[in-house]
Amino acid sequence: MMEYASPWMDAELEGFRDSVRRFVGSEIVPHQERWRKQQHVDRALWNKGGDMGLLLADIPEQYGGSGGSFAHMAVVFEELGYAGDMAFGIHVHAIVAHYILNQGTEEQKLKYLPLLASGEMVAAIAMSEPGAGSDLKGIRTSATRGADGYKVNGSKTFISNGYLADLVLVVAKTDPDAGAKGISLLLLETKGNPGFRVGRILEKVGQKGQDTCELFFDDAHVPMENVLGGVEGRGFAQLMTELPYERTILGVAGVAAIERALKLTVEHTRERKAFGQALFEMQNTRFVLAEIKTEATIARIFIDRCIEDMIAGRMDTVQASMAKYWISDLQCKVIDQCVQLFGGYGYMLEYPIAQMYVDARVQRIYGGANEIMKEIIARSL
Repeated sequence: MMEYASPWMDAELEGFRDSVRRFVGSEIVPHQERWRKQQHVDRALWNKGGDMGLLLADIPEQYGGSGGSFAHMAVVFEELGYAGDMAFGIHVHAIVAHYILNQGTEEQKLKYLPLLASGEMVAAIAMSEPGAGSDLKGIRTSATRGADGYKVNGSKTFISNGYLADLVLVVAKTDPDAGAKGISLLLLETKGNPGFRVGRILEKVGQKGQDTCELFFDDAHVPMENVLGGVEGRGFAQLMTELPYERTILGVAGVAAIERALKLTVEHTRERKAFGQALFEMQNTRFVLAEIKTEATIARIFIDRCIEDMIAGRMDTVQASMAKYWISDLQCKVIDQCVQLFGGYGYMLEYPIAQMYVDARVQRIYGGANEIMKEIIARSL
């Protein structure tokens, strides 16, 4: 069987992949256990990623980015996935950058994108609240307009990058009586903002190296010019427009995890013996791995099509929802099967497959719960 090659890859991207792989191998992999214990990556990692041009690889050079395409970011997300990294919050960072690039004013782009590209600023997006998750219309955080800007009040939870964030894209109600049309996105700077407070880093089942926090706003200040796009009330439409980028990223990461799980399990079953033969020689093992290989190939071909559509600018909400729900479901199923083939070792966190098992579960929840993805797809029928 010929080795499959993603159609969007080329020689330049292969060279970029090599440099990303080296960076991940030297700057991330050796520190993963320590980051899990401290519940966040080192702040210096962001600056190192900026120096390498990894943080905003698909943002135009005029705004401080590396001037590549979504293919470059896909390479970054894949290499993080192949290394089993779930701590470096570059995914959320890139998502915020794309909100600014596609929805922000020229002044907002020129001010913030270079800082995000260099790692001088770390970005987070604050959507979920204690009483509102996938239902963004139910948010209660408010932003009241005054003479010198907005006063933001409320709380957010499950905020990735929240502990280190310098810039938070806050989903808030600027007009509580206008429903979805009363929602705005605000660019809130955290440093020197007395109304902003980071709560505890939340104790998660997996992804322990990724700082996920509660955020609190008590008359937190946002300048008038920091409404994303410069006009109130566009927040819900902006969210709907940009969510496909986030959901495609989750699909890319999911496929990389599936491919890694398969590789690790094939290696283990070839080495591990039971009843006088390698596990790989047993029919059940071979059939399970054959099924996983088939499903991994289908997922790879599908996500490659999604990556091509992102590069071409034709990725839509329905297709991104399909990628997010189906791949994350498959990721959890495949890794569970792989844990079973590892036996008792698969339940030990010192084995990567066990870490992948606990890290994978949230893929079906964040970025919009998979039930919401199915609802979006159903509405297109």
